Amino acid sequence: MKKLKLIVGLANPGMEYAKTRHNAGAWYVNLLAQRYHQKLNKENQFFGYTAQINFEGNNVHLLVPTTFMNLSGKAVRAMTRFYRINPNEILVAHDELDLSPGIAKIKFGGSVGSHNGLRDIKNQYGNNPQFYRLRIGIGHPGYKSEVASFVLSRPSISEKNMIDKAIEASLNCSEILMKNALQHAAFRLHSFKAHD
Repeated sequence: MKKLKLIVGLANPGMEYAKTRHNAGAWYVNLLAQRYHQKLNKENQFFGYTAQINFEGNNVHLLVPTTFMNLSGKAVRAMTRFYRINPNEILVAHDELDLSPGIAKIKFGGSVGSHNGLRDIKNQYGNNPQFYRLRIGIGHPGYKSEVASFVLSRPSISEKNMIDKAIEASLNCSEILMKNALQHAAFRLHSFKAHD
């Protein structure tokens, strides 16, 4: 595993989306910055809010794009081009319909499914780039026709509590992942399941 150099939290910009399910990736990155006593600042050249944390001498950039979700790749590409970061040195945190609230999983590569943010990141690079993904479960509305409105709505109080617990578990695995121990981080996170 390559050392992580960039952690991205996918989101839609604006207060009207801040608490919606689609912004779960940004919730994680915001809390990660807080844990390292860093503040995310708006950087127009990177089309997003950025910060930098240092873990055991390794500088890791944080990014929350301010483009809309389906243009997330624009922000990621701008930052990786500037800092010469390869796709396999990126972790993208995002909401995951196929996992229930209270569950989060780490994986490398794989299909981006119907997630427009992930698809746009892949399209920016071409040649089927592979990057790490933190999949934060938000559940599924049950019908494909309801997905768009579901991800852009707020979770219930109980669902948000479960999502928060999964994000907390993810934060506790972040340092393991930054130590290049993907399997260890994945095993620890995948064995976690939040309870009410």
